[in-house]
Amino acid sequence: METAERVLAGTASEIAAAVQQGARDPVDVVTDCLARIQRHDRVLGAFPRLRADEAMREAVEIREHANRSELPLAGVPVAIKDNIGVAGEVQHAGSHVFDPEPAGSDHVVTERLRSAGAVVVGLTSTPELGLWLTTDGDVITRNPWNCDYSASGSSGGSAAAVGSGLVPISHGNDGLGSIRQPAEACGIVGLKPSRALVPSGLASDNWYGLAENGPMATTVADLALMLSVMAARPDLANVTEPQGLLRVAASVRPPVHGVRVDPEITRAVFAVAGLLRREGHIVERAQPAYPKRLGLAGTFRWMAVAADAVDAVDAASAANGRGGFQGRTLGHASAGRRVRPLVTDDQLSDWQARAETFFDSYDVMLTPVTATPPLLAERWSERSWTTNVRANVTASGGFAGMWNVAGFPAITVPFGLHPVSRTPIGIQLATRAGGEALLLGVAAMVERIHPWTRIAPGWV
Repeated sequence: METAERVLAGTASEIAAAVQQGARDPVDVVTDCLARIQRHDRVLGAFPRLRADEAMREAVEIREHANRSELPLAGVPVAIKDNIGVAGEVQHAGSHVFDPEPAGSDHVVTERLRSAGAVVVGLTSTPELGLWLTTDGDVITRNPWNCDYSASGSSGGSAAAVGSGLVPISHGNDGLGSIRQPAEACGIVGLKPSRALVPSGLASDNWYGLAENGPMATTVADLALMLSVMAARPDLANVTEPQGLLRVAASVRPPVHGVRVDPEITRAVFAVAGLLRREGHIVERAQPAYPKRLGLAGTFRWMAVAADAVDAVDAASAANGRGGFQGRTLGHASAGRRVRPLVTDDQLSDWQARAETFFDSYDVMLTPVTATPPLLAERWSERSWTTNVRANVTASGGFAGMWNVAGFPAITVPFGLHPVSRTPIGIQLATRAGGEALLLGVAAMVERIHPWTRIAPGWV
């Protein structure tokens, strides 16, 4: 049997090709994957639920499948964030409040991944209700590059699992940056799709129009392959670099007023701008005219989602033996009740119209993903609501959330290590709705020019 290191050294695309051709046994692939998780996750805290027996049964089904060559993810281990349905599994969404009733069926995204041959090896950690930029509940989910730092959030478990090579790809979802921010923190690629490209079905009407399911991977090719399955768009798996001249707008100005961007992150953005310019593309410093209420459009929804979730739980149920909501969540819900009446559709359409106009002049916008390195791996869930909100806003800077408000796609690509935190720095690329193929192509160009370390060192 091949070692876990040799198996997981392959990308999802390589694993699938080998299983399709009969060169690799999916049972061996999953066996080694599970062993790797059991060996390392006690440190990382990425998996609150490991599906060892179920995953082995799924692997046997792939081994016996009559047409493995037709399965784009044949035998590929995949993790699912613990806030969408996996048949037979309890969906906790990072909380102890909800009744432990197993899901009766798969979420459509889970079903598509399984139908493509992927094997669900476990559910990944998320902060309560997916609200926060640090993933810490029963355990603290740590950054595989430096365990003193958080894996970020809210898809922190997924990012840590992929960044450490425990799985080659993982599902995440993103309401204000929850795929892209942990992807940056853990040195992987992550993409928030255009609104409704991938079925959402997330809380509070998809976070009042903000939240999307999306892929996380170590290579652009794997990211595209996973996206093509999640979106039921096989064409998206074929990544090609842009052939024509690109007009690129580069900006490090935060959409959130008063936030300071770390100088190393600023340097990374302009280093990528220089690479694209040397490839012959037009790169200018520019950004759209950010409306004053852009930040409020995301913030109001972020808070209202918490209010909806807390209000939907009966007080007696919330006080049962499983414990109630965290204090920071209750504080967020309290604020959410006050701002919920202020949530309007025109907050989204105003910024979307401005962004559309901006992309009449530019093909792609290049920005930071976050304003700072990830927060420290600490018990943020035990700190006050105001402390959490202040830390989240200061660290994010609004760079990711503005594309949720617009409903436009955005991708994060690794680009070096921060000299102080020794955690990865990423850059973000965004474009108009429907532009996933373009973003994947530009990301592939950056990957070719400036390759990154695919898996954090030390997890062998």
